[in-house]
Amino acid sequence: MGRIIAIANQKGGVGKTTTAINLASCLAEKGKRVLAIDMDSQGNMTSGFGVEKDSYEHSIYDLLLGECNLGEAMIIDVFENLNLVPSSQYLSGVEVDFIEVEKPQHILKNIIRNVRKKFDFIIIDCPPALGMLTINSLVAADTVIVPIQCEFYALEGLTQLLYTIDMIKKKLNKTLEIEGVVFTMYDSRNNLSQEVVDNVKDNLDEIIYDTVVPRNVRLAEAPSFGLPINHYDPRSTGAEAYRELADEVIKNKLFQ
Repeated sequence: MGRIIAIANQKGGVGKTTTAINLASCLAEKGKRVLAIDMDSQGNMTSGFGVEKDSYEHSIYDLLLGECNLGEAMIIDVFENLNLVPSSQYLSGVEVDFIEVEKPQHILKNIIRNVRKKFDFIIIDCPPALGMLTINSLVAADTVIVPIQCEFYALEGLTQLLYTIDMIKKKLNKTLEIEGVVFTMYDSRNNLSQEVVDNVKDNLDEIIYDTVVPRNVRLAEAPSFGLPINHYDPRSTGAEAYRELADEVIKNKLFQ
């Protein structure tokens, strides 16, 4: 039975999509069968895998509205072992489309329920907001990975996210767990980065992954070439960090 992981943080610019893309790619590199789902209307996960936005017949938008099935929306083998359900610009207005839908929070869960056994991991890139698309993702997920940028306001907004996760666990998805927090954009030359890490560890009663993703030029360049970091520059520090994170995710004690 495949693990469904939502990558979520309503604060933008924290490395959420970067983590979703590169974790999915590094899991696939390790021989895991991976399905990546882009639930963000910006479509950055989609373009980060080299797929041109709105250049395909079907997307997650059509899938959520029942206008196609998962097989029709899925792009097979964007990289070896890695399939993608692409985003659409129309996702930005999907909450209006959901008004007349019964139990709209469960749409994504119902869609992927019967295919999860075909994958080892399903990675969902959530939008940077706590709206219906993120709620759909969290209801469908087994766990949540929360990327946190190593900056002064790292904990800003995190309380609301944790509250939302807790409410969804109580009311909509009783098995939902926080898989872990991962630090991103770490600068070893900056004392602030280590202070942020220490502060979060002192104040956050959640699993924190040992892997710390560095601030890395190659990691920032990779999306513009439509490549995950392990394909763009396999020997970079960014690629090594996400390989280490993939190893930690595979060995997560929640699933041992």
